[in-house]
Amino acid sequence: MASALSEKLSRLVKEMRGQARITEANVSDMLREVRMAMLEADVALPVVRDFIARVKEKALGQEVMGSLQPGQMLVSIVSKQLAATMGEGVSDINLAAQPPAVILMAGLQGAGKTTTTGKLAKYLIEKRKKKVLTVSGDVYRPAAIEQLKTVTKQSGAEWFPSSADQKPIDIGYAALDYAKKHFFDVLLVDTAGRLAIDEALMREISELHASLNPVETLFVVDAMQGQDAVNTAKAFKEALPITGIILTKLDGDSRGGAALSVRQITGAPIKFAGISEKLDGLEVFDAERHAGRILGMGDILALVEQVTAGVDMQAAQKLAAKVKSGGSFDLNDFLTQIQQMQQMGGLSSLMDKLPSSVSAKAGQLDMAQAEKDIRHKVGIIQSMTPLERSKPELIKATRKRRIATGAGVQVQEVNRMLKEFEKMQVMMKKMSGGGLMKMMKRMGGMKGLPF
Repeated sequence: MASALSEKLSRLVKEMRGQARITEANVSDMLREVRMAMLEADVALPVVRDFIARVKEKALGQEVMGSLQPGQMLVSIVSKQLAATMGEGVSDINLAAQPPAVILMAGLQGAGKTTTTGKLAKYLIEKRKKKVLTVSGDVYRPAAIEQLKTVTKQSGAEWFPSSADQKPIDIGYAALDYAKKHFFDVLLVDTAGRLAIDEALMREISELHASLNPVETLFVVDAMQGQDAVNTAKAFKEALPITGIILTKLDGDSRGGAALSVRQITGAPIKFAGISEKLDGLEVFDAERHAGRILGMGDILALVEQVTAGVDMQAAQKLAAKVKSGGSFDLNDFLTQIQQMQQMGGLSSLMDKLPSSVSAKAGQLDMAQAEKDIRHKVGIIQSMTPLERSKPELIKATRKRRIATGAGVQVQEVNRMLKEFEKMQVMMKKMSGGGLMKMMKRMGGMKGLPF
């Protein structure tokens, strides 16, 4: 996210750390660079001015001027003020209402509102253990109603039907009545969007809000919009009492201005961030951790959470027990480890959460090629017979040629994969005396981490 902004601020952070003494002159030089980086990232000008003023006030305070490590103090100040600009900490979703708690989803067409509704449904079901009903009030785009039906089914929630010949308010009342009678905890209402702000859209959504009295009104905004996101936020703020923001497409090559602007413009906290197109690609927004990502400090906590969520704990414990009892680590086990890596979002997703100093070294690798190699490994193993997977020692020249043909690769790739497997097998043998279980206990939530 915000690659240009992250790059510039990361460089400034390194330069600041090297400062032996903080003066008004070098603080001004540093702030000039920060200002340019934020403006290039399409952060709203009032937000930039406010941010620069706050950093300057703190940076020229006695606590920094007299510090033995002024560079580190400056880094800390910039990080804290970035977090403050985005809302500080975590703002939880409000479900404190007589069930069903109604959540109204607002935003322009193309911001990812309907997909985000499905993601939020999945989050509420899996993380908050709620019974969720969704409904679409977008009577202008039948495709939007069908899209919500599809993502709702994928999320595990229940979908309430609506059609283009109905009025949004009537749809809302009918869905709310159904939700009450069938004891749903949450009703998610996906509203109509437009390609641009217009009076009819705002009047309609205001009326729908007044009739449903939602406990949360979430404004869904595309992080890639930059300055346009700010103008959209202003218009929706005037029409609706926005209680929270969901930033979508933070995984894209956005300039990042929206994340630093919408909180201050609307006064509403950023509650969630869309980090991938998958239905589980929605995370609770933590301003401090996000500030760390922008400054190139990475997000190790998010990395641990991603690994933990992607790991099949039962399979990991089964493997540990198998190795401990002296069972051989075979190609079926190797395939499981590779597939768990893929379930975590792949190498690029994991690298994105590492500090810039680490990911910069990793960046020297061709991530696209690395991901391709992983897919090839899966294809090679899946081209083997069950007997070959359980007894790799049977795989000789003739079998290798057949496997390579089946996987659509060269025999050299099959040889390379088998050598990697053999190294992994040797490592597992060394752990057969209970070492793997000890390692898993030490790693806590990161049990079963492949490779």
